[in-house]
Amino acid sequence: MQKMWISIIGMILLALAMFVIYVSRYKLENKILKVLTSIIAWIMMITGGIIVMLIVLTGPTN
Repeated sequence: MQKMWISIIGMILLALAMFVIYVSRYKLENKILKVLTSIIAWIMMITGGIIVMLIVLTGPTN
């Protein structure tokens, strides 16, 4: 059950990263704010990807 919640957190981070990248590219005009939100989005994407990868690679639990 714990792995399920951890994987859900990873998927939420990936979805939030997609949304933040969209906002950064198409909705923001300020250059500094665009860079800052892009960095935050990439951090969320990398973290979410690592979480999901670790959950998948560790396999099922008994």
